[in-house]
Amino acid sequence: MKLESFFQYLEFEKRFSIHTITAYRKDLQQFMEYLSKALGIDQMQEVRHSHIRSFMVELITEGREARTVNRKLSTIKAYYRFLLRRGHLAEDPTLKVSAPKLPKRLPGAVRKEALQILFSEVTFPEGYEGKRDRLVLELLYATGMRRSELIALRPEDFNWAQQEILIRGKGGKERLVPIGKSLVLEVQDFLRWREELPGANKQKLLLLTAKGKPMYPKLVYNIVRKYLSAVSPDERLGPHALRHSFATHLSENGAELNAIKALLGHSSLASTQVYTHNSVERLRAVYQQAHPNAKGED
Repeated sequence: MKLESFFQYLEFEKRFSIHTITAYRKDLQQFMEYLSKALGIDQMQEVRHSHIRSFMVELITEGREARTVNRKLSTIKAYYRFLLRRGHLAEDPTLKVSAPKLPKRLPGAVRKEALQILFSEVTFPEGYEGKRDRLVLELLYATGMRRSELIALRPEDFNWAQQEILIRGKGGKERLVPIGKSLVLEVQDFLRWREELPGANKQKLLLLTAKGKPMYPKLVYNIVRKYLSAVSPDERLGPHALRHSFATHLSENGAELNAIKALLGHSSLASTQVYTHNSVERLRAVYQQAHPNAKGED
């Protein structure tokens, strides 16, 4: 069935890793076993789109997640494209097969209680890096800005009198986001520490490394994950978790959807509506725990 030539193609032409090729091999072997045992088909040229759909239904019936089924279908599609390019097939049966829809994954938000512990009880190191790390966390949670927007911040983007920040978002769009007095004071204190860094006066950006160089995405991610891991067991603990937390907590406290949209810099209201889903899920949990009818009581 031209399997080995396909795996050689993946290894030497596509430069796939051994791990990836092993996964492809397992997926194709599973598909071929199904064809042989369930359908009596031993040649890939005999396979029709209905046979592939039957295989996918079998996987779903076994309880496989849609993501797993999609991966296996992707492997089968890659193999048939290979056979088609090599002239072993006249048509591709996978073209009529659609991947199952993935369930919508709601963004993860860190609990308010955990963030209160982070900012009131967790000890940050003395000196510039400790001040910077805390400010990174404070800015992300207090404004809901993206990691790229945080890195691009400049000291002149802060309006001290109006207590607001000018944030430059996607597509060059700008938005003003209000901040509290305590964060204003924290930024001003941080700037005094920043002045002591080597070459800091030559840098336009607010947040710098300990060597006076611009911050980079991986460093921001490492900082956020390090401190959030100390207060939350969730696995999704990157900078976006604080953006999600900002929006979710606003929604839970009654903020209007259009206001959250403006603060996040979303161009579409549909992008913001997911945070109302988070709030509804929280309310549902409270209802099921507290309401007599939800518990099946009379």
